[in-house]
Amino acid sequence: MRKLVAILAVLAAVPAGAAFADDDDCFVPMADWQPREAVQKMAEDQGWTVRRIKTDDGCYEVKGTDAAGRPIEATVHPATLAVIEVEYDDHDRRREREGDRRGDDRRGDPPRQ
Repeated sequence: MRKLVAILAVLAAVPAGAAFADDDDCFVPMADWQPREAVQKMAEDQGWTVRRIKTDDGCYEVKGTDAAGRPIEATVHPATLAVIEVEYDDHDRRREREGDRRGDDRRGDPPRQ
């Protein structure tokens, strides 16, 4: 019985939905969303080359490269097309370059001597 009371006390202390809230989520009715073509145009206006546009957590997610050619993943608000977050995926390119310099290390083979 004490366990049940303790659990209920913890649940009462946490505001509803706060445990599941995520800052990257977009809560916009689908009727208010801009079309994918508008997202494509916004990305091109930023100098991005778009590889893929999808939805994730109620936001648009744009994958491609920025004007400098760096791989990016951007979260875009579906109604305003404001860029919420941009993640640069430079670590994959760096790992490829380092693997080229190290010889066969990236395949798990022993290093050349």
